[in-house]
Amino acid sequence: MGLFGLFGKKNKKDKEKEAKNVDEHLDTDNLEQYSDMRVEISTFEGQVIFIAKLMNVQGTTAELYQYSETTFSENPPEAIPVRIRGYDDKNASAVYLEGTALQMPEHVWKVSNLTLIRLGNDRAFFRVDTNIDAVVTSASRTSAGETPCRLLNISVGGACLLSNARYHKGERLLINVKLFAERDASLLFCKVLRVTEKDYLGYEYGCRFLEMNETEQNKITQIIFDLQHKKIPSKTEETSETEEKKQEQNKD
Repeated sequence: MGLFGLFGKKNKKDKEKEAKNVDEHLDTDNLEQYSDMRVEISTFEGQVIFIAKLMNVQGTTAELYQYSETTFSENPPEAIPVRIRGYDDKNASAVYLEGTALQMPEHVWKVSNLTLIRLGNDRAFFRVDTNIDAVVTSASRTSAGETPCRLLNISVGGACLLSNARYHKGERLLINVKLFAERDASLLFCKVLRVTEKDYLGYEYGCRFLEMNETEQNKITQIIFDLQHKKIPSKTEETSETEEKKQEQNKD
């Protein structure tokens, strides 16, 4: 099925499921509070189309300022139904909206029929599995040195890492990781929100990115989008491809 085939009508079960998730106390008359929120735009089937900033919310209309590329091979011919997911810093909650988006010039999308579907304390953004080597340093300790770790996954809002080093909830970390062989290493400043002990594996840390300026946010946004759509192979994929080639050569 082509990409445009994904924008079909929701079936009865989907509507019933979503109806159960709708909070009767949602403030659907004050959507303006979500202006300036960084969001992910996806189909109803969950395929991410692009990443944007929600702007100029007025009633049930808004604009999306596109940060990343889109998954479209060419411009969509008409308005499409979309899901909009972001994170409300003020209320510390994930925000789920729906609407109809129409592409305009200059990477702007007009949104109509904007509707608040639900709020939640779950993850605000899709996470992409990475499982690659990285180095972490505690910014909360003056004498802390670098410690090796594994970056398990990453999203626009944060990352999850595995390390033998012991950090604490609220501690600030600096992660140095090379997500793509073709690109420079990225420095990710974050705060530990969750700590899970993994027996002999060490500790798993759920972290949220902090103090990113617009340029840094855009860089991370594009990296996440590229990872999600595998436009550039990750280190693990490159390693697997290399091993497969070696195995084929040995067979020959």
